[in-house]
Amino acid sequence: MAKVKVKKQSTFIDMTAMSDVTVLLLTFFMLTSTFIQKEPITVNTPASVSEIKIPETNILTVLVDDKGKIFLGLDNPQDRVATLKAVGEDYGYDFTAAQINNFKYLATFGVPIISMAGFLDKTTEEQDKYLLDLDNNRVGIPTDSVEVKDALGVISKDNEFKRWVSHAKKACADRQQALVESGVIKDDEVQPLQIAIKADQTTDYPVIKKVMDDLRDMRENRYLLITNLRTASSE
Repeated sequence: MAKVKVKKQSTFIDMTAMSDVTVLLLTFFMLTSTFIQKEPITVNTPASVSEIKIPETNILTVLVDDKGKIFLGLDNPQDRVATLKAVGEDYGYDFTAAQINNFKYLATFGVPIISMAGFLDKTTEEQDKYLLDLDNNRVGIPTDSVEVKDALGVISKDNEFKRWVSHAKKACADRQQALVESGVIKDDEVQPLQIAIKADQTTDYPVIKKVMDDLRDMRENRYLLITNLRTASSE
C-alpha cells in the first residue's frame, strides 16, 4: 500500500509584536539607567554592611587612591565652572573660555591649580595618560598647608583641598539659591552639597585621617564613606 505524502507548508511567525516589545524595553532601560562617570583612577573600596545609597545629585566625591593621591568629583557642571573660577582667583590664575569649557566636562579632576591650565589644554587621551603617572608630583589635589594671604593681607595656613571643597559648597548653594529666587524650586527643596569619601582599602590611614582633619577644620563633620556591600563570599 502506497504511503500518503503530506504536503509541506512554509511556517510563518509574525515577529512584529516581539520587536515592538524589545524596542520598548530598550528605550525604557536607556531612559532610566544612570551611567557611571569615568574616574581617572581605580579605587578598590573596603567592604561593609551598610546599604545607605549615595545621592546622585549635589554630591562632592573625594577619591583617594592607594598611593594617597586625592581627586575630586563634582556632579554638577555649573558648580564645576564656578568652583574653578573661584579657586583660580584665590591663587591668581585666569582661565580661557576653552579651558573653562574643557573643565566643565571633567566629572573628576585631580591636578594642582598651578598645573590646571596646561592640563586643560591637553586632549582627552593626553589627560588620561597624564593622570596615570601617579608618581608625578603634578597629579593629585595638594593637602599640604601653606601660608596664604587674603585680600585684607591676613595670613593664614590653608591648602588647595580646603579651597576646592569650600568653593564647591558655595557654588552649589549659590546655584540653588538662584533657582529658589526664580521660582524653579522651593526653599524646602534645597539640598546642601554632600561630601563622600571614596578611598582605596590599601590607602595608609594617615592619608585618610588628613582628609578627615581638613574637613573637620572646615566644620564639615558629616560626610559619607563609599564602600562595597559585604557579601558572604567576602567574609
